[in-house]
Amino acid sequence: MPEVRRADAIWSGDLLSGRGTVSAGTSGLFRDLPVSWASRTASPDGRTSPEELLAAAHASCFSMAFSNHLAKNGTPATNLAVSSEVTFDKVGDGWKVTKSGLTVRGTVPGIDEATFRELADKAKEGCPISGALKGNVALSVDATLEG
Repeated sequence: MPEVRRADAIWSGDLLSGRGTVSAGTSGLFRDLPVSWASRTASPDGRTSPEELLAAAHASCFSMAFSNHLAKNGTPATNLAVSSEVTFDKVGDGWKVTKSGLTVRGTVPGIDEATFRELADKAKEGCPISGALKGNVALSVDATLEG
């Protein structure tokens, strides 16, 4: 049975001077996070953006997929620190999400650097958020095995 998650947004005003909020409709874990056009194209000034939320989704999805690949390899991670940088850029006459760059630093006993990087790449390709972005957004992963 498919799982469905919901987020809710409210917007007031026009694009450039308007503002809105976004809330986690399913879990209720965040409510009324402020958003604006300026938070997407200039300084965030205490507001989030769809791109920041996409980066959070991609980082968390990748961390789960990578931990699964590592465990199936018999080398479960002690720790994975993952970040995603989503690029929102003017392309032609409009704006577009152009990249999502993942960075992972991991402590994984019993694994070599080459296998760590290979499994990171598999996780980048296989996580569901990557699948939603693939073919539309450039995806990359920079993986570093620590201690």
